[in-house]
Parts: sequence; C-alpha cells; structure tokens
Amino acid sequence: MKKAMQLAVVLGMGMLAAGTLAQTSDATKGNTEKNNKPVADAARKGAVDATQGAVAPKTDETASPDYVIGADDTLHISVWKEPDLSETLPVRSDGKISMPLLNDIPAAGLTPLQLRDSITEKLKKYIADPRVTVVVTAMNSRRVFVTGEVIHTGPMVLLPHMTVLQALAQAGFTQFANPKNIYVLRTENGKQVKLPFNYKEVVKGNHPEQNIELKPGDTIVVP
Repeated sequence: MKKAMQLAVVLGMGMLAAGTLAQTSDATKGNTEKNNKPVADAARKGAVDATQGAVAPKTDETASPDYVIGADDTLHISVWKEPDLSETLPVRSDGKISMPLLNDIPAAGLTPLQLRDSITEKLKKYIADPRVTVVVTAMNSRRVFVTGEVIHTGPMVLLPHMTVLQALAQAGFTQFANPKNIYVLRTENGKQVKLPFNYKEVVKGNHPEQNIELKPGDTIVVP
C-alpha cells in the first residue's frame, strides 16, 4: 500500500512537471513568433522594395522641339475630338504624309511645331478651332552607317551630338581593323567628301578636331 502511494505521488509530480514544461515551451514559441514577426514583415517589405527598385526606368527618346522631321520618320498626329483624323503616319521618301481631308502634306524639313501649325491652318477650312498635336514616335531619318572591319555593321541611330568615337564604341573593331586610317564619307553641297579619323591618335587626346559630330547620312568606313 505504501509503495502504491509513493508511485502515485511520483507520477503526479511527473505530470505536473510535464505540464509546466509544455506551457513554458508554448510561451517561448509564442514570444519567438511575436518577436520574429516584425523581422519577417520587414524582410517581405524589403523584398518587395527590391523588386520595385529593380524595374528599369523608361528610356524612350523623344524628339526635341527643334528636331527636323525627315523621310522614314514616324509621326503620331492627334486632332482633339476628331478620332478619324488622329493616326500614326510614316513620312514617305518624298517627305510628305497623307491625311484624310488634306491629302498630301509636306513634313520633311519642318519641326513638329511647324508641321502642327501647317496642319492646323489647313484644317480650319473643315473644322472650327482645330487643336492638333504632332509627336515624332520614331526618328528613323537620323541614321549613320558603319561599314568595314567592325563587329556591328549597317545603320545606327544617330543620337544627339554623337561623335565618330562614340559611334565606333558601339560598332566595335574586328581583329583585322586598321584604326589609323578610318574615314567618314559625307555629302556636302551634292559632293562626297572624305574626312580622316585616326582612332589611335584621337584616343590619346591628339587631333580632337577629327572627332567630329556626325550628321544624318554619314558613313564611317573602317578599313
């Protein structure tokens, strides 16, 4: 009988200790989760911020107000409250565009603002107080060409104030290139002129006058 009572006491104390341990474990777990929650939330927020920060900014180039429209450019012409007259048009090789009501309109050689005024004046015959917007969506007329011993041959978009050295940095040389005898072919007053460019000297800081600003239609030849 005495041994049975002693066994009961031992079992009771064991169950009490187990219950206390379980409560302590649950409390510790709850506190850990509570303490870790701000960290987890911060980590999630950081991940979201990092993802948002990784979005590349838009780099679309838009024409400046003094940009001169040329053949092969693409224009978006919008007439307020006139959806039938609002459309995206290419500038033809003859330098003109075609619009409803107005037929052929000269565009090449004009700035977007000048073309806007021209279209507005012509539309006054058909629409009261026309409001026109002209946007150059593709500046295809502003191109130069690179040929010869370069990695990337062919046409290249002419960025504002681009020089020969900058264009060559995009094109890259092959192992057979002769960088000392590069030249630019340019048409001036109906005649083709040859402008020398010694890459080896220019990158050393010599003959900076050879690193000319390119013009639409220039061709860089790398022998």
